[in-house]
Order: sequence, then C-alpha cells, then structure tokens
Amino acid sequence: MIVERRIAAKSNEIPAFAPLLDRIDLRGVVVTADAMHTQRAHAEHVVTTGGHYLLVVKGNQKKLRKQLRRLPWQQIPLQHRTIKAGHGRREIRRLKVCTVRPGLLFPHAVQALEIKRRRTHRKTGKAETKTVYVITSLPPEQADPAKLAELIQNHWSIEAPHHIRDVTYGEDNSRIRTGTAPRAMATLRNLTIALMRQAGWTNIAAAADHYRSRPQHATAMLRITA
Repeated sequence: MIVERRIAAKSNEIPAFAPLLDRIDLRGVVVTADAMHTQRAHAEHVVTTGGHYLLVVKGNQKKLRKQLRRLPWQQIPLQHRTIKAGHGRREIRRLKVCTVRPGLLFPHAVQALEIKRRRTHRKTGKAETKTVYVITSLPPEQADPAKLAELIQNHWSIEAPHHIRDVTYGEDNSRIRTGTAPRAMATLRNLTIALMRQAGWTNIAAAADHYRSRPQHATAMLRITA
C-alpha cells in the first residue's frame, strides 16, 4: 500500500509521518521507511496503533547504528542471498538476522538485519560494497529471513521512483516551488516513468534521452496523432 501526503512549506517529512498513517488501519500492516523516519516517536506510533515497522538505520541515529555494528555478525551464518542483474551492473545481497530483544536502544525492536550489497559494474568491472542496517518490531515467528528480504526489496522498489525523479529529472533542483505546481509536476514525472516502464524500458535515463531526441516516438506511445 502506498499513500501520500503533501509536506508543509519550510518543513520536512518527519511531522507528516503520524498524520499520514492515521488515515490507515495499521492492524496487521508492516510500515517500512527510510532512515529519516527512524525516530522513536514514529516507532511508538506504529506499534501502539497495531502495526509493525521495518526501518533503515543511518547516521541520524549514531548510537543505535554503533550498537548495531557491534552485534556478533561474524558469528551469525548467512541466512539469505539474492543476485540481480540490470542497469549495467550485477548486485549480490547477503542478509543476516540477529534477535536483539531486549537491550537495543530503540522501542519495540526485536530483530536487527545486516545487509551487504556488492555491486559490480559490467563495463568497468569496478565493485562497490555497502553495508546497511535495519531494525524491525517483527518477531522471528512472524518474519523469517526470506520474508524480511522481501519486505526490504519491496521498500527499495518503492523508493526507486523518488530516486529517478531526483537524479534523472533533477526534481530537488526544480525552480517550480509555488502553489500546487510542484505536486502537479511530481505527478507528471510519475506518469512519465510509469509509461516508460510500461513500454519496456528498464533504464529511465536512457528512455528520457531516447524520447527527447525522437518526440514522434513519445506521441506514438501516448497514441497522439497530429
């Protein structure tokens, strides 16, 4: 389920978190969010309204991240592994899960995840490795490693359009900032990305270049005739 809420001017996403979720019956729902929303108040809100959370931990929670890094990951066997290829690279994800109840510096957290992502660029052969930590209120009996990997993958797939809008379309640098225009432009960008996906494109930057130089292909895709 994806829901949206307009962010107030001169603010950020954090104050909108609880009001957005108040529109949803969270009983039996798993709320996933990026590191900005790894806030204790957010976790309390989700759990007290009947849901569970799965949250990425980064530098905004330094003590928590330090605690996660110190967990005995070397003693934990690999529990899930996926390999994906696309966008000119090959990615291997390795996942380990550790039970952390009690003692973690975060309310209702019962499991922690360490995800190592190794990306190899096919053209250059250059490899990049990144470690991501995640916490969740889901107990092991409700979410095994395979289920947790699925939830994380679903979260990242939702984040992808936002990344494309920023990197490919430069949304954060847009000068369209007044009234309802920014929201309208975001909707148009989402529509454009969806149409390109529907047309079979996997690389949206390449698709944008293609249609920019061949507007007749864009009108054909939209079934617009002169």
